[in-house]
Amino acid sequence: MTSVRTTGEDPPWEGLQGAERYAACMRAARTGNSVARATLVTDLTPLVWHVARGNGLDRALAEDVVQTVWLALFSHLDSLAEPKALASWLITTTRREAQRVRSGKGAHDLPLTDEMAEHLPSTQPQPEDEALRMDRDTRLWRAFSGLPEKCQELLRLTVLSGRSEYRMVAEVMQMRRGSIGPTRGRCLTTLRELLAAEGGG
Repeated sequence: MTSVRTTGEDPPWEGLQGAERYAACMRAARTGNSVARATLVTDLTPLVWHVARGNGLDRALAEDVVQTVWLALFSHLDSLAEPKALASWLITTTRREAQRVRSGKGAHDLPLTDEMAEHLPSTQPQPEDEALRMDRDTRLWRAFSGLPEKCQELLRLTVLSGRSEYRMVAEVMQMRRGSIGPTRGRCLTTLRELLAAEGGG
C-alpha cells in the first residue's frame, strides 16, 4: 500500500535543490511515498520532455516516450544504485527510448497501473494556449535547430537543470565544469541572432 505523509511535517526533500532533492525523493519513493513520486514527476518531466523533443520526436511521440521513461523508472526504483544520478539516468534513458521510437522499433511495453497513471500528467498544452504559442514556438524551434548539435544539447540541459546541476551537465557533455557557463552564453547569443533572423527577436 502506498504511504502518504500525513503528520504535517515537511518532507525530507523540502528546501533541497538539484541532485540532493532528487535523491531524497528517490529514497522516499522507494518506501512507497506517492508524494515523493509526484514531486519527481513535477520537477523532472520538463527535462525528459525536452530531451525527447530534442531527439527529433514530434509532440505525440514525445508524450509516449515521457510516459515510458517514468514507467521504466517507477517499475525499477531499486535498480538505480546512486539516487543522485537520477537526472543523468533520465537523460540517458530518454535518449535511448527516443532513438528506439525514431528507428521504428517502438517503445517498451510496460504495464500501466492505475497508481502509475495517476502520477503521469499529460504534457500536452491546452488548445487555447497552443494556438497562442504556435507561431512563436515554430520560430523558436526553427532557430534552435539551426544551432550546432552540441549547443542544442547544452542549452536543453542547462536551461532545464539549472546552475546547481552544472556538474551533472559537465559529466553528460564530457566538458569541464568551468566551461559550461561561457559556452552556454555563446550558444544563447547565437540562438538570439537566429531567432531575430526568423522575426522572433
